[in-house]
Parts: sequence; C-alpha cells; structure tokens
Amino acid sequence: MTTRTALIGAGGMARHHLPLMIESGADIRVVCEPDSNNYELALARLEELGAPTPPNEPELAEMLENYADELDAVFIITPHNLHHDHAKMCMEAGLDVLLEKPMVLNAAEALSLMETRDRSGRHLVVAFQGGLSPQIRYAAQLIASGELGELQTVTGMLWQGWKTSTSGSWRQVPHIAGGGFLFDSGAHLLNTVCTLAGEDFANVAAWTDNRGTDVDINGVVMGRLLSGALVTLNGCGDCIPGLENEVFVNLTGGVIRTGIYGERLYIRRAGETEASEAELPKMRGAWQQFTQVRAGEIENPCPPEVGLRMAKLWDAIVESAGKDGHPVSCA
Repeated sequence: MTTRTALIGAGGMARHHLPLMIESGADIRVVCEPDSNNYELALARLEELGAPTPPNEPELAEMLENYADELDAVFIITPHNLHHDHAKMCMEAGLDVLLEKPMVLNAAEALSLMETRDRSGRHLVVAFQGGLSPQIRYAAQLIASGELGELQTVTGMLWQGWKTSTSGSWRQVPHIAGGGFLFDSGAHLLNTVCTLAGEDFANVAAWTDNRGTDVDINGVVMGRLLSGALVTLNGCGDCIPGLENEVFVNLTGGVIRTGIYGERLYIRRAGETEASEAELPKMRGAWQQFTQVRAGEIENPCPPEVGLRMAKLWDAIVESAGKDGHPVSCA
C-alpha cells in the first residue's frame, strides 16, 4: 500500500531510512529540509533507488499549508529539540507521524504530544528499533504475562566511540540535542529498558561525566521500579570505534538476554541448561512497522506512552546527575 509522505529532515539518518521506506511503499511527495546540501544528497539517494525526486519546502509551516491535503503521513528526522513542535504541527494538520528518537526532550513535551495525539486522532509512532522489533515486543509480553515469574533486576550496557564521531555536530550542543551520549545512542538503551519493564521508575540515582565536552559522554544509572525491581545502566561514549550493547532481564523463573535494538533475543527458563534464541522475524525498518500500525495490522508498539516513560526517566537522570548522584523520586 502506498503512503503519501513528507520527509521532514533529510540528513544522514533520513537517507539511511530511504531504501526501506521506498521498498515499503513510501511515496515521498515533498521534502522539508533547510540545508540545501542535505536536500541534494537526499535527491541523489532517491535517484539511486529509482524513486521520483520531490520538491523541497524548507519551512514546515509553509510545507503543511501547501501540501498537507496531498499527504497521509510524515517521517520527522530532525534535531531533538524540534521533535515536539514538528510532531504537534503535523498531527494538527491531520497527518500521521513517525517520529525519530528520542521522542521529546522532557516529560512535559511528552504529555503535550499525547494530548495532541488524542485531540487530533492521528497515529504517533516513535522510531525506536527496539520498541518496534518483534523481539522486544515478545520479551515485554512475556515479562508482563508472569510466565517467567517475578521481575527482579534489569542490567543494560552500551559503549560506542560517540564522543569522537559526533565532535563538532549538533549532537554535542546541549540546547539542540537535549543531552549527550546517554540521550542519543543511549536513548535506545533507556527506551528498550522502559519497554521491557512495562512500568515507571520510582527512584533514580545517576552520575555522568562530560569528558571535556558540553554534554554527557559517560554515565551510570541506578533505579528502582514501582514494583521494586532494580535497574542498572552503564553507558560509555568515549572509547574505541564501534558499538556494542547488551541487556539482561532476570526473573524468578528465567533470564532474558537481548540487545537495545531488538537485534537478538535469548531466553533461558527455569530447568533449562542453556538459553535458546527466540524464532521471530527480524525488524526490517521503522517505516514498515509504521505502515502496519496505520493499516490496523498491529497495535502501536512504540507509542508516546512509552516515550513519556523514557522522558520521565531522562528527567530524573538529569536531576540526579546534577546533584552528584543524589537519588530523586519519579513519582
């Protein structure tokens, strides 16, 4: 099924999404990109994919005024500080929204988007690979069902040569990025843990190290969920090139091992001698899941409610880190 689409933001991440968007029926009618170089690079990528080359309308308000009636949906892939306003404008214009991660900068913005979603009746899906993956969806359902017993602890870690690779970019500008490594690549860790846990945090303690930059580069987070289960998260963004991650969920009747992108899922139940990989289809792309949500084929696996849970966690991390790790309440 073809989806008449606007691409809002045409930077490197947007161009990364284009192949699966085109394959999954995206008919990109217009681009909204203020940087002419990014727009030209996007056009070149579309030409390579054999897709039509749409016009550019750099101002979002003008794009919506001129093109909203010709569109079904938008994919917003802009710097973090623009996510709230752009998503709100598009839903109010009658369009369904696929929104790049992180959803918003804080819990207040998350609540605002939820209100706009409810008032407009539009779909809002957040493009977290983990939250959209069949692996994480299945694991979250398994945890919530109680089949593996009581949730005890969640442990997650992520390392990446992020400090060097993002040097000089907007990702290290606090008022644009909203945070550093823990809020950029680390947002996948935070969101996946929130999705798996399926509940809010009660308390959080956090320490961060900017490593000579204006944003967090390394960080450690400890938390207690409302159920009493304990969570520890570790992120290191100043290390060798590459990226590795792991998430362990320990329950009284089993152990789950997965990744922050839902790229794998191993389950070991009580009485078993080793973990078995879950036989599930791999997540092929955020746009594909978005079209399934719009068609009513699946429930929204990464709705703004999960975005709110992650935003509340991030607010608590920022507050605690600013108090040198003093625990804060998330209630």
